[in-house]
Amino acid sequence: MPILSPSQIESIGFATVGKNLQISDRASFYGVKRIHIGNNVRIDDFCILSAGDGGIHLGSYIHIAAFTSLIGAAKIELADFCNLSSRVTIYSSSDDYSGASMTNPMVPDKYKNLHHASVYLGRHAIVGSGSVILPGIHIADGVAIGALSLITKNCQPFGVYAGNPAKRIKERKRNLLELEQCFFADVDAVK
Repeated sequence: MPILSPSQIESIGFATVGKNLQISDRASFYGVKRIHIGNNVRIDDFCILSAGDGGIHLGSYIHIAAFTSLIGAAKIELADFCNLSSRVTIYSSSDDYSGASMTNPMVPDKYKNLHHASVYLGRHAIVGSGSVILPGIHIADGVAIGALSLITKNCQPFGVYAGNPAKRIKERKRNLLELEQCFFADVDAVK
């Protein structure tokens, strides 16, 4: 995966950028002035980040795997240590599919009934390959989403969710919180 240099990343015009970024030169960005990227973030090939008025806010120590999309007018926020597997799609906007209005971006807004709502993924959230997260969803800290899941409702802390629509199927271990403390101690020791 060819990685953009720090000067190439700076020249894109993101709202803010952190340090130690690994961004593929094959990723696509729209609304760059509304995209905030923390430290130690990796964005792989063929990802699309399309920020509307609410922007996209990426914390630190985040991985966004190949073919993943973050799209919509409302805010999309990923807290520290989030991991999105390949082909994950996060929407903060959606058309009305009922037939009461028209759809698609080529139709003027006055003929459409768009729904915009912020999406939030908490610390240590991990989303399995091929999953879809709909507008207005809050995924709490430590949540794990199984592959090919459709997230239509909020997810409570340290739950494992899977299915279409996703349901909580079990508890997720919290050992990673102790590991996070050890990790930061190691990072501080290197400084």
